[in-house]
Amino acid sequence: MAEVSPRRRREVIDALRRGTVPSNGLDLLAVGLDRFERAMDEELDSVAGGGSVVKAVRGEYGTGKTFFTRFLAERALRRGFASAEVQISETETPLHKLETVYRRITESLRTASVQPSAFRSVLDSWLFTLEEDALAADPSMGDSALDTATSELLERRLADVSAKTPAFAQALRGYRAASASEDAVSADGLAAWLGGQPHVGAAAKRASGVRGDLDHFGAMGFLQGLLVILRDAGHPGLVVVLDEVETLQRMRSDVRDKALNAIRQLMDEVDSGRFPGLYLVLTGTPAFFDGPSGVPRLPPLAQRLATDFQTESRFDNPRAVQIRLSGFDRDSLVSLGIRVRNLYASGSEADGRVLSLVSDSYVADLAAAVAGGLGGKVGVAPRIFLKKLVGDVLDRVDQFPDFDPRQHYALTLSREELSPEERAASSGAVGPAASPDDVDLEL
Repeated sequence: MAEVSPRRRREVIDALRRGTVPSNGLDLLAVGLDRFERAMDEELDSVAGGGSVVKAVRGEYGTGKTFFTRFLAERALRRGFASAEVQISETETPLHKLETVYRRITESLRTASVQPSAFRSVLDSWLFTLEEDALAADPSMGDSALDTATSELLERRLADVSAKTPAFAQALRGYRAASASEDAVSADGLAAWLGGQPHVGAAAKRASGVRGDLDHFGAMGFLQGLLVILRDAGHPGLVVVLDEVETLQRMRSDVRDKALNAIRQLMDEVDSGRFPGLYLVLTGTPAFFDGPSGVPRLPPLAQRLATDFQTESRFDNPRAVQIRLSGFDRDSLVSLGIRVRNLYASGSEADGRVLSLVSDSYVADLAAAVAGGLGGKVGVAPRIFLKKLVGDVLDRVDQFPDFDPRQHYALTLSREELSPEERAASSGAVGPAASPDDVDLEL
């Protein structure tokens, strides 16, 4: 394995120990995604060049949709992009209210150097870049001339945004003025308003001449403005992930139809070229994309997302508007476990014992045992398998010189530690097994 920094290794291992998807270092765990990498890079290149992309990712629970989208986002961050991940939910982030979606984008915005929320940092970087660009035209200009030149440059770069969403440009002018005069209260209020936050103090808005809160239609213009700011601040694009859109199926029919229409509207705006620099990703289950309570309810949206999945999955087109994740099989699950074992060993003083006691064959046996405890459904096993491998086995081998997992470890799967999908897959009585070899697989 290539050299990995201790911090990066620790972040990945700690996340797996908790049973969560790591925020960074996903390339260390990517198994079976190599067939998508070329298409990803081509699309990121297109977005960086001023294009835009919409991608739908389909897969059952446990097939790795969250991992895939974070792997894509991490790949984009290394290219200088910004990224944001929005969990769609009926109560907190309803998709038919784009003003809420926009707010969640700014709240979860991250760059390679700044964790969420990076929105304020991007605003300040944008202001600095404006001044630097204005100064480059005439390095000898004084403060007054620089202020005027910066204002003129701001107007030119926000011309397209001002035409459709003048309030966004007006608030940016106010934010720049408040920052220059060191009026922290007004600057904070206007930054919050630009980020789509409701209930911003009237005084801050009044100072810049804006009023009211962001609405559904204004959110489109604000997203366009955000892309302009990101580009001018040195970020060639923005990856936005709308995760778990299948939750729309559980909403009232009128709300569901509004949400589906919002997706169609977003896709049409992307196709029209309104959002240069946007890479929009939707994730959902096959039932959402194909079922009567999902995409087919809105024929224009179904037409835009239609993709042929009748051939074998190995012949799927990674460049299509919709791609499918097949999930893990036995071999890929074992390969993932071996990768994690090797990553762990590379940072352990007991690396020899780790590699010897947690051998490839043991990893395979543990993978089979966990999958067996989940009714033989390998596709939903990765999360709990890695949690057990790291927290129950590798940590003990690393800390206790006399611990042998084949002698001293009995696999247990308690219902409390399983997700709803994992509980649904489990075969009733979930309890201790004498060893990984004692768990029967139902294939």
